[in-house]
Amino acid sequence: MSDTTLVSISNQLADAVALVAPSVVQVHGRRRPASGVVYSSDVVLTTVRALGREDRLHVRTHDGRALDAELAGWDPASGLAVLRAAGLSISAAAVADRPARVGHLAVAVARSWSNAVTASAGIVSVIGGPLPTGRGRAIDEVIRTTAPMHDGFAGAAFVDATGRAIGIATAAQIRGLGVVIPASIAWKTAATLVEHGSLKRGFLGLAGQPVELTERQRGAEQREEALLVVAVTPDSPADTAGLMVGDVMLDFDGHPIESPEDLLDLLVGDRVGKGAAVRVLRGGTAQTVTVRVGERKE
Repeated sequence: MSDTTLVSISNQLADAVALVAPSVVQVHGRRRPASGVVYSSDVVLTTVRALGREDRLHVRTHDGRALDAELAGWDPASGLAVLRAAGLSISAAAVADRPARVGHLAVAVARSWSNAVTASAGIVSVIGGPLPTGRGRAIDEVIRTTAPMHDGFAGAAFVDATGRAIGIATAAQIRGLGVVIPASIAWKTAATLVEHGSLKRGFLGLAGQPVELTERQRGAEQREEALLVVAVTPDSPADTAGLMVGDVMLDFDGHPIESPEDLLDLLVGDRVGKGAAVRVLRGGTAQTVTVRVGERKE
């Protein structure tokens, strides 16, 4: 690789950092500041890890202004949070029009303790999921990167070589690789949090356990596992739809179900209040029932 090529790549990455830097703010909600990304003129997208508490929050902008902020909502599954900061008046970070690919160069852009721009470069190493986050919750997909990140990178922008966001950094690690929430998930979550303050969680009213299918039950797709319904709550959506103890759930709304976690991951957002087709084995015969997803009350 020629020196000219190296200089060109170096300049391009520096330009990418410079492009997104004004949209990256310092977030004060714990002893040491972390970072956030401007989602809209007065809204900052960050992570709960960057906050540490729900009150006495403020953000510091690239031009040195310190603004009071309030927690507008957060998502327990992903750990994403949105803050409202009146008078922020900063352009939102641009989002990449294409998803990240394994092998892409990327840069995490944060604010240091002194509010200076700080950057850490690496490659997109792994894209996969879901990532369980406890209590039946999961993030559908995460990016893992070689870019080193300390706690101050929680809530930082993770951008491609053009300076457009491909995710929000968490400052967490899995096997030495930094964990990033893809922009497709982060921005959709932020939109819901801004509108509702929380994500709607669906409720069917059944309990299930994984079960291994016999050769006769596997069907054309040769499914090896499914979800055995072991309890149904009276007057719940599952009960109203006619689901019964002993049913073996194969698919929910076209998605294969092999565990309770698979089902919980699908009971989010815009599915609440809508009907979904559930394919089950009942007495050895495949049937499809329609269940209207209820809303879980926290």
